[in-house]
Amino acid sequence: MSMLTPPGMGGKYRVTGTAYPRMSRKRSRRRIVLGVLGSVLALALVGYGALQLIDVFQGDGPKRNTAAGAKDCPTKSPEAAAKQGAPAAASAASAPARPAVVLPQPGTITVNVYNATPRAGLAKAVGDELAKRGFVIGSVGNAPADFDKKVPGTGILLGSPATDKAVYAVLGTQLPGTTQQTDARETADVDLILGDAFKELSTKEDADKALALLANPVPAPAKNC
Repeated sequence: MSMLTPPGMGGKYRVTGTAYPRMSRKRSRRRIVLGVLGSVLALALVGYGALQLIDVFQGDGPKRNTAAGAKDCPTKSPEAAAKQGAPAAASAASAPARPAVVLPQPGTITVNVYNATPRAGLAKAVGDELAKRGFVIGSVGNAPADFDKKVPGTGILLGSPATDKAVYAVLGTQLPGTTQQTDARETADVDLILGDAFKELSTKEDADKALALLANPVPAPAKNC
């Protein structure tokens, strides 16, 4: 009889050998819940890290470019802009004035006025007005056959290949929207061919303002951050 057999018991109830039954503790329900939560948290961290790596290797996106632009030129408060604007304005005021562009005077430009529209007397009326503004008027009449009833726009300025571009610019201030062409002539005169879209010349005030702007062009403002 084994020492583990209680007194009075034997037979099939006898415990033999040196082994004895071990009772295992039930797992705590709390430990199981904590383990599951830990696994979920670990998976979330891994997924977040993967998204960060994808964002890094994808390069610059729209949001990244926007942020970079904001960093390159940050928004300033009105007070800071005013402080910066004061020295800039003083510097601009003290800077030497740009030399004026030398333009040909209207009295040095000979204009031939031709009417390519069905409106009678249009060339003479325009020629008379240009003469009042100082231009030298040459021939006046109907447009040549190559242009008669074939100019849908406002008008055409037609000169020689050697005609100075400034001549076209000065004459263009009187009639905006004209196009420029050249022919085989060797003279310095310029044809003004009036098209179907012509209504009237620019007012003398507007033409004078456009001439002044040509002579003293305003530089484009620099970008200040």
